[in-house]
Amino acid sequence: MSTRAASAADEPRIESRDQLVEPMQKGEKSPERWRIGTEHEKLVYRTTDHRAPGYLEQGGIRDILLAMRQFGWEPVEEAGPDGRVDVIAMSGSDGTISLEPAGQLELSGAAVETLHQTCAETGRHLTQCKTVGEELGVGFLGLGMWPDKTRGELPVMPKQRYDIMMRHMPRVGTLGLDMMLRTCTIQVNLDYSSEADMAKKFRTGLALQPLATALFANSPFTEGKPNGFLSYRSHIWTDTDPHRTGMLPFVFEDGFGYERWVDYMLDVPMYFVFRDGKYIDAAGHSFRDFLRGELAVLPGELPTQSDWWDHLSTAFPEVRLKSFLEMRGADGGPWNRICALPALWVGLLYDDTALDAAWDLVKDWSMDEREALRAAVPAQALAAPIPGGGTLRDLAREVLDIAHAGLVARARLNSMGDNESGFLAPLRQIVDSGKVPAQVLLDKYHGAWGGDIARVYEESF
Repeated sequence: MSTRAASAADEPRIESRDQLVEPMQKGEKSPERWRIGTEHEKLVYRTTDHRAPGYLEQGGIRDILLAMRQFGWEPVEEAGPDGRVDVIAMSGSDGTISLEPAGQLELSGAAVETLHQTCAETGRHLTQCKTVGEELGVGFLGLGMWPDKTRGELPVMPKQRYDIMMRHMPRVGTLGLDMMLRTCTIQVNLDYSSEADMAKKFRTGLALQPLATALFANSPFTEGKPNGFLSYRSHIWTDTDPHRTGMLPFVFEDGFGYERWVDYMLDVPMYFVFRDGKYIDAAGHSFRDFLRGELAVLPGELPTQSDWWDHLSTAFPEVRLKSFLEMRGADGGPWNRICALPALWVGLLYDDTALDAAWDLVKDWSMDEREALRAAVPAQALAAPIPGGGTLRDLAREVLDIAHAGLVARARLNSMGDNESGFLAPLRQIVDSGKVPAQVLLDKYHGAWGGDIARVYEESF
């Protein structure tokens, strides 16, 4: 979700449905203005004992954020308990560094033109993290989920919205707190040129999201032992909150567009409203009531555009629409795989020929077949069966060929004259080997590690 630092109390109020559609319409860009935004989270641990550091302790999460000032980052603050002012993010030319609920550190990267810039940005950030880590005695782990921590062993960060969400999550699912506290992801944000272009990219991305989950599956351990899944992070989303997650059948229906997305979001229950620097608990309430001035926690008040933007960030399906499309299916991982995720999606979605070819692969699948694949992937990854026969590994080969061709056609070259297709190499290696990252870790756990989960910390960035 977005980091808010200013109140929306003085903004004009939403008085028409056109204002609800406006963020998506304003997201339309001509192809030469399309950009790539990459977000990646990592687990933070003490190098001495692998403990997850708290926010205020010496060398803890607050100190990590503030140490980033040496690289030009500036604090973003929020009023905390007892009048304390908390640093909740750092802002800079490479985007925003923010903290997730249990102190997972996230870079929400800047919107850049090429994958070469994406990878350079990622490299700068991770170099900065390593420098700060050496100063403060912390390390960073690239996994989709904490491999050895219980919920009770993890700190909770002082963001007001997290208090609201943590109270609400147990009401709507059994694994929502695990999602908040124990997981990490890599995410890619991409543009579209029109409503029709958005719909085609949304459908293609949603149908192929299980493939991204499989290729990046990297969360096979829970509390020190194998959990029976390859992407337990993906499994967690199946029991987090059915009102705001899933494969969204309506996206594949005729006529899908901005208006239908607005209807969906109006049916997603609210979490909060931000006023005067504070988050007001509105969990479970209806944005439709808010539009009528009937929100119980703010009676008589109409929402602002910022309220709607906040609400758009509280749905968590496999692909999400705001003023851009977010690809959300991948587990967190180490540096050498972060750049591969945007390479996959840019190759498939930013070239018309590639987009047509990718959609042709999946357009005839039924909704039941899409749901079945989504359900199989967390445990089976590339071995999951696909509609029409074969496995996801078979499909992966075709999809990577299409993505490669799309990146070659983009012809975005670096100073050495290389195009962007080389960033797909880690995914080629995974498909050629038949083993996703989680399976490699499991082999080590049952082999060289001798069942000692602590050895996973040697796999850090």
